[in-house]
Amino acid sequence: MKTHLKLADAGTRSDTLLVFLPGAFLKPEEFEREGFIGAVHEREFAADALLVDADVSYFYDQTFVERLHEDVIEPQRAAGYRKLWLVGISIGGFGALIHELAKPGTIDGIVTLAPYLGRRPVAAEIQKAGGLRTWKVPEGPPPDQEVDRKLWPWLQQYTSPERAASLPPLYLGYGLADRFAANHQLLADALPARHVFTTEGGHDWPQWSQLWRQMLDVLPLPKKPAKRPVRPAPALHSARPVAIAA
Repeated sequence: MKTHLKLADAGTRSDTLLVFLPGAFLKPEEFEREGFIGAVHEREFAADALLVDADVSYFYDQTFVERLHEDVIEPQRAAGYRKLWLVGISIGGFGALIHELAKPGTIDGIVTLAPYLGRRPVAAEIQKAGGLRTWKVPEGPPPDQEVDRKLWPWLQQYTSPERAASLPPLYLGYGLADRFAANHQLLADALPARHVFTTEGGHDWPQWSQLWRQMLDVLPLPKKPAKRPVRPAPALHSARPVAIAA
């Protein structure tokens, strides 16, 4: 996977890195064009940004998790980043979740914007059961090996404060008119209210940009140290000449 690093301070790496994963057929540079990186800088966060060219083909051939881990996560840890957050839109949000599912404990936080969460029939089973809090994971072998059969039971852990404490904090944002909104609502009901953000509209950049700015107001990201005011240097006074008696 190709990556593009955007430093919070030119020439100096921060301790925190935001890894941006685009949606299907979107380009990583669109995060910058749509103001995502600028919003981070405006708030004076001490966090660098990494734009990842996570093409949808990685999902088609089921290599996304390994490529993200080996090409992005491990090298950035080796580069010295202590905190790594994944920020994913649509299928990029799905990628962030399945990475943590497959590689638990390697990420410090996840932000999903309008994430794809799997097939509608699986979500319909959960809806019929009254939501994630009351849904019972079916016993026996699953009817197929699609990853959403494992993802929803993993997401169910967020309904328990004790289990959620061992997982990376998860934030969700979505438009109420999004075509995936019914699935998003299932996840929203399992998360703390302060971790869920909604807006009017559907599945597009205006909604995602608005949600991202709202979420930045609560995300536990480090701030740059306050700059001390520069005090003016004391004025220098030349000594008066001393008269010498003749």
